[in-house]
Amino acid sequence: MLKLRPPSKSASSAETSASTPTSTTKPKSQDKVITPRSQDFNAWYLDIIYHAELSDYGPVRGTMVIRPYGYAIWESIQDYLNVKFKETGHSNMYFPQFIPYSFIEKEASHVEGFSPELAVVTIGGGKELEEKLVVRPTSETIVNHMFTQWIQSHRDLPLMINQWANVTRWEMRTKPFVRTLEFLWQEGHTAHSTPEEAEKEALQMIDVYTKFAYEHAAIPVIAGRKSKVETFAGADRTYTIEAMMGDRKALQAGTSHNLGQNFSRAFGTQFTYENGQRQHVWQTSWAISTRFVGGIIMTHGDDAGLMLPPRVAPIQVVIVPIWKKEEEKLGVLDAGISTYEALKSAGIKVKFDDSEQQTPGWKFNFWEMKGVPVRIEIGPRDVLNKSVVISRRDIPGKQGKVFGVSMEPDVLVSYVKDKLDEVQASLLSMATSFRDSYALCHYASVTINLTSHSMFIVSNIVDVTSYEELKAAISDGKWARGPWSGSDEDELKVKEETGATIRCFPFEQPQGTKTCLMTGGPAEEVAIFAKSY
Repeated sequence: MLKLRPPSKSASSAETSASTPTSTTKPKSQDKVITPRSQDFNAWYLDIIYHAELSDYGPVRGTMVIRPYGYAIWESIQDYLNVKFKETGHSNMYFPQFIPYSFIEKEASHVEGFSPELAVVTIGGGKELEEKLVVRPTSETIVNHMFTQWIQSHRDLPLMINQWANVTRWEMRTKPFVRTLEFLWQEGHTAHSTPEEAEKEALQMIDVYTKFAYEHAAIPVIAGRKSKVETFAGADRTYTIEAMMGDRKALQAGTSHNLGQNFSRAFGTQFTYENGQRQHVWQTSWAISTRFVGGIIMTHGDDAGLMLPPRVAPIQVVIVPIWKKEEEKLGVLDAGISTYEALKSAGIKVKFDDSEQQTPGWKFNFWEMKGVPVRIEIGPRDVLNKSVVISRRDIPGKQGKVFGVSMEPDVLVSYVKDKLDEVQASLLSMATSFRDSYALCHYASVTINLTSHSMFIVSNIVDVTSYEELKAAISDGKWARGPWSGSDEDELKVKEETGATIRCFPFEQPQGTKTCLMTGGPAEEVAIFAKSY
């Protein structure tokens, strides 16, 4: 277990219920021990967020202050996606966060879906407002109001924009990054002249999110279509990427919606064909939010703290100098500075921790807790040998250490870059292995007819063929995958009785005939059920 500086607030007492604001309770001990993941996953998560300095609790219940280290992870997400959005023809812009309440009411399913979460402004400048205002929960309504003014002809289409913004949803139970009253996101909005173009756009953007999850965040996700019950309020179809967290709950990590003509009909957003005929536009919207930061924590973290994929890490390499005698100090620091400059000039995000307030051992624990992928250690013997020691965050202890790596800049830079690539691939591999299977060892031969040290594989995604099997899988904390053609009522029954929902109908479907696990009738698709955040 990792001991750290005492927090100013107790993570466990700053729990997530609606009745609990912020906590001012201080621990009795001067050392804070991070709760092991296996003991209490939620307490572990809150401990990591606090000690890794990702965020803190805001003065209003359910809000959070994103600290620089946490915001830097969000900036990495922004940097990747901004490039992809512009490559796919989208332009960034910004819409107001105050929306007339009458806009929300124009699309029936939209207002029904969002009414419980709305923050409404009734007074401004000390006076009662003539019309109530909604603090942006999402922007489809105000976007359509503006699109109606900008779109007149087929020549104005497609119109493809994105905004980086904050949104407010009055959640009753909150969890930092995963579910807060206010959060940050990007929301893309597009208008098209045909339904085929809109569908192609919605699928293209869920593919962008899927690639981001795999290539940048090292999170294996399952992409698919939401059920009718789980479809975004106001959309014809919703596509999603679903990720398995370390406690085996599902996280909806990104969504893309084919809105059809629902909003364009409500707002009268039309264009004129070449032949003079008027038609409502077909639209999409899609988003990823700061909840993805929570997903990175819960997918990769361990009992020592964060474990960040190098491509999202604010600091990819930390250099820790080590000396005992004063006469050793200058040589070690000079070598550290030279190493820092070589890595920085190669575009690697590197920090040289030459502070003298803490011991090298304390620094090792601290930067491991912050999830820095690679650590370089330089001591007097390394200076003499013109070499360094390199440790990987993803491989604990001596197994993750390599001694005698040359300080020669070209050799060192090449070696470090290779190690960063290896850590990135390793984290994706470990997350995929956890999702798809895990090993159980040391079962007695008398119970399973194997030797006492045998190993066998059990999947965290269980294929089921009946409702009883589905309930058993969910009860075990796993995901259930099975053929489904049930009704909306059947789906709500599953949610009520198991706490699980249909996360998606995966794009990748098994071949062959299928029988619905609930009704016994024919089914065209398999669905994935899981409890979720």
